[in-house]
Amino acid sequence: MAAPKSPRKGSLQYWPRKRADKFLPSVNWEAISEGKGVKGFIAYKAGMVSVAVKNNTEHSMTKGKNIVVPATIIECPAMKIFSVRFYKNGKVMKDVLAENIEKELKRKIKLPKVKKKFEPVADDDFDDLRIIAYSLVRGSGIKKTPDLTELGLTGTKEEKLNFVKENITKEISIAEVFKQGELVDVRGLTKGKGLQGPVKRFGITLKSHKSEKGRRKPGSLGPWHPARVTFRAPQAGQLGMFTRIIYNNKIIDMGKNSDRELKNIKNFGNVKSDFVIVAGSIMGPAKRQLLLTSPLRQSKKQFKKNFELIELR
Repeated sequence: MAAPKSPRKGSLQYWPRKRADKFLPSVNWEAISEGKGVKGFIAYKAGMVSVAVKNNTEHSMTKGKNIVVPATIIECPAMKIFSVRFYKNGKVMKDVLAENIEKELKRKIKLPKVKKKFEPVADDDFDDLRIIAYSLVRGSGIKKTPDLTELGLTGTKEEKLNFVKENITKEISIAEVFKQGELVDVRGLTKGKGLQGPVKRFGITLKSHKSEKGRRKPGSLGPWHPARVTFRAPQAGQLGMFTRIIYNNKIIDMGKNSDRELKNIKNFGNVKSDFVIVAGSIMGPAKRQLLLTSPLRQSKKQFKKNFELIELR
């Protein structure tokens, strides 16, 4: 029997443990207050590297010294606005399509035959607006079909409307949204591992080698009464392909492919467009779609870190 003080494994905060419905998760944009025009950006994971940096963080034990930190390369092809969505009292009132939509997107989505120019609705008819953006991923060589998602905008209602008017036909780059040294939250899906048992899925302890009916099973599925198995009992099921968020990732470096040649990355290839290098690891395999957003709850510990990039290893 396990020790009475030992808690059960597997957080109930992440429940139900099932495959996510879509690759790019939905975001509560009202909770995020920071950002420059757009609060988020569509990106793709390339792979991990070891980065040699000079640590300029105040009060750090290694201040002024060269250290090596793990980092993740994220490719960030430019985005374009697909449509503008007007809200009132939390409900969608109107969707207005943009012009010059990519061919790959037209094959993926059914569009109305009659196209209209962008004409914003009256001020009284909406209290918020967001954009539906898609990534220009074809030029990066990752895949052909763009990814679509809804992105929130910063500022007042008038500022949001002006941003849409200025960028309705333009490409939006990662440099317009985030700057080097800032913090970003990364949202995406973990690696899919399929059907797994309770030991791997919840981390329960192996039973004795003399135990009956298997070692890699829970000792009991529950009491006699209530006469049913509760959802809290650790059992076999889906593992991976879960929506997760990694908060406060420090941007060590960012730029274009011409600035720093990133080639022959395992399971990815070459980075052909804009990129971001963030400290630490990011969920998912290579080429996984990610959503970079402004920090929801910025931490002082992460923000005060100051790394000066020396080289990639």
